[in-house]
Amino acid sequence: MASNLNVVSPNVHYSDSYIDVDYQYQTTSVVSDGPAGYTVRPETTELSIRTERQVPRLGLMLVGWGGNNGSTLTAALEANKRGLEWRTRTGVQKANWYGSITQASTVLLGTDANGQDVHVPMNKMIPMVNPDDIVVDGWDISSLNIGEAMVRAQVLDVQLQDQVYKKMSLLKPRPSIYDRDFIAANQEERADNVIAGTRYEQYQQIVKDIRDFKKSSGVEKIVVLWTANTERFAEVREGLNTTMSELEKSLKENKSEIAPSTIFAMAAIAEGCIYINGSPQNTFVPGLIEMAEHHGAFIAGDDFKSGQTKLKSVLVDFLVSAGIKPVSIVSYNHLGNNDGKNLSAPQQFRSKEISKSNVVDDMVASNNILYNKEEHPDHCVVIKYVPYVGDSKRAMDEYTSQIMLGGHNTLVIHNTCEDSLLASPLILDLAILGELCSRIQIKKKAEPNAQYVPFRSVLSILSYLCKAPLVPEGTPVVNSLFRQRTAIENILRACIGLPPTSHMALEHRFNLNVASVEPPAKKSKIANGSKAANGTNGVHSNGNGVVEVDC
Repeated sequence: MASNLNVVSPNVHYSDSYIDVDYQYQTTSVVSDGPAGYTVRPETTELSIRTERQVPRLGLMLVGWGGNNGSTLTAALEANKRGLEWRTRTGVQKANWYGSITQASTVLLGTDANGQDVHVPMNKMIPMVNPDDIVVDGWDISSLNIGEAMVRAQVLDVQLQDQVYKKMSLLKPRPSIYDRDFIAANQEERADNVIAGTRYEQYQQIVKDIRDFKKSSGVEKIVVLWTANTERFAEVREGLNTTMSELEKSLKENKSEIAPSTIFAMAAIAEGCIYINGSPQNTFVPGLIEMAEHHGAFIAGDDFKSGQTKLKSVLVDFLVSAGIKPVSIVSYNHLGNNDGKNLSAPQQFRSKEISKSNVVDDMVASNNILYNKEEHPDHCVVIKYVPYVGDSKRAMDEYTSQIMLGGHNTLVIHNTCEDSLLASPLILDLAILGELCSRIQIKKKAEPNAQYVPFRSVLSILSYLCKAPLVPEGTPVVNSLFRQRTAIENILRACIGLPPTSHMALEHRFNLNVASVEPPAKKSKIANGSKAANGTNGVHSNGNGVVEVDC
């Protein structure tokens, strides 16, 4: 998706291939002086950031394509591409991407000549993949075509299903890996489309499928994303999967603890694809992370953060930052889709419970006034399978907190939502932002022989979209939704030479008598070319549909 935003700055350089930025990255170093306090040093690092402008044709291969999420996303792509409309009980509904941060959220860009905030769609910041251009393929243990899978899922309005069914019925998932030891036994009745053979033979077939899709579709880059059933946790031990060589050896020896999701990830990494885990199991065993780093491939996960956990990462952050002490968090869910059916098995539920349980840890650790090192809120998660409610998930939460002088505050929240209509936009965002990350490189200016380096293999920037964020070794885990969202926005801003959003608004809080500053001479034809002072960005239009930012 072409960006219609142009930054006017001596530190930003556009070519046909790249956006090159000279950037001052400011951090704060803190050293504890014991009980006496802290020594704090602001630090500035001069960086060069390079972003490829050419957006590749993207292929999205879904593991579990015939499930609720996969069929719903495929229908949504078709509906939005064709601009479909359909009647509902409450009126005419138009296709949209509500719930997607890349397609339906905005970013504060700066202020205009009147001092008013200017917001732009996130996908206008820098070139991103257009959803209309994504080509979808994938695997499923069920042989139903994607049209029939959509009907089985019972997520979408019938009038919408009728408009996309013909096209979707032509799409048939490739055979997938079925291992009854890793998913619930109640999934066996769906498993009529499976890859036979040893684990290594299954791996070879997945590699072949990826190559076949790339060749037949003409896509230039592929994201492989797991949206299939939650697996039980795999064992991690020396000799099995703690190193890349162990993992590859175990695969060839057909070791039973090599999970299907790990096999898919290994194949994707070997083929240079981006691999994203949308379920809570421990796909990314240590040997797999080493394999991704060895191949320079990108991985991200775990588990889509769509509803209850996303709300939890907001509410606990709000309470703790307000000086209120959450002491009990109880979360209950019931749902009736196939995900709920699979999670009714204890081992699979345990994977989900783990991904949901750690979401408050960093927020609790951030406030040593409220919590000592041993303290943690009581945290309980319950999921029940109720077939009748289908994809309409019910979530009930109770947050009990201590307030001043022994008082208590209890928040009780009930949430009803179509589970797959929250998860599907996240799949889109993970694919689009994951692809974007593969086009960004950085280097230190102070090192004359430094080479541009890409993001580390583990894309922690995608944590906003995941319940249990996977981060590189030695990197702190951030669950706070506000911090995760801010990280995405500010990295996008850095890629076009804009400073982080501070919301200081000093020009409005003090009588600074700010005078307009003319833009550079080469831009003197632009109307309203004033530049905001004090680190803010002056925003204006050049009259040709392009927003220009002076900084």
